[in-house]
Amino acid sequence: MPARPRPAAAPIADRVAASHRGDRPFAIEMLRVGGQLLRVGRQAGRRSGGGGVPLLLFNGIGGNIELLGPIAAWMPGREVITFDIPGVGHSPLPARPYRMKGVAGLAAGVLDHYGHAQADVLGVSWGGAAAQQFARSQAARCRRLILCATATGLLMVPARPSVLWKMATPRRYLSRRYAQSISGDLYGGDFRRDPALAERHFKPIQWQSRLGYYLQIAAGTGWTSLHWLHRLQQPTLVMAGSDDPLIPLVNARLLQRLIPRSELRVFDCGHLFLLTRPQPCAQAINEFLDRP
Repeated sequence: MPARPRPAAAPIADRVAASHRGDRPFAIEMLRVGGQLLRVGRQAGRRSGGGGVPLLLFNGIGGNIELLGPIAAWMPGREVITFDIPGVGHSPLPARPYRMKGVAGLAAGVLDHYGHAQADVLGVSWGGAAAQQFARSQAARCRRLILCATATGLLMVPARPSVLWKMATPRRYLSRRYAQSISGDLYGGDFRRDPALAERHFKPIQWQSRLGYYLQIAAGTGWTSLHWLHRLQQPTLVMAGSDDPLIPLVNARLLQRLIPRSELRVFDCGHLFLLTRPQPCAQAINEFLDRP
């Protein structure tokens, strides 16, 4: 294990403690990492799962800290750390556009602040690309890797054009009626049977700006992991939904085939199985991370 780095992220005043009831497990603070102010959430945990290694979460596009609260709440004993990407939630817009490697660098700075030399890393959808990049460019700091509802970036089996068009704009975060009308087509699974789930699960979304959303899209434009996934050495759990219109299941099978030390778990749901199936997902995550 590499030597523990010295903290590089300076805390900002006005730390706000989040509620620890229900699906709001994170304590919130503002950190400056390099020149970027970040809103960071941390669940302290009550046991030393993974030998004291925290779980670092990378969210999906447009998603802020609270969106991942339900899955963290099902793992109350585990230290969990996540942050709002610049321009998302309450992290201010960046001074300039960024790439996936820059997101991995910000995450490393957050770990420095908490004094962690390593982390287990989980990425969801867009955040799955950031997690893959972290596992590559910060390899010594990534103990194990979990990839949820994600793919290899530019070179992947794409969704249908009608699905991609609905993802191209943040309109679903701005209009409850629109989100409900397209949720089944976009997320599949339980959302096909109950479109009202969109309002419940998107309630924690804290909208900031269209620019922040488009900067996330730009960060992934042209990015692919296809040519280097075979070099990853971290034990990896690939998780996918059987009915995912946005990231077809074949992409999860491709990830599992390309990453040497990987395994695949498929859930009977759609793209947002972490939200609709938090308990079995948390059980699978804990079992994978707690192995000797």
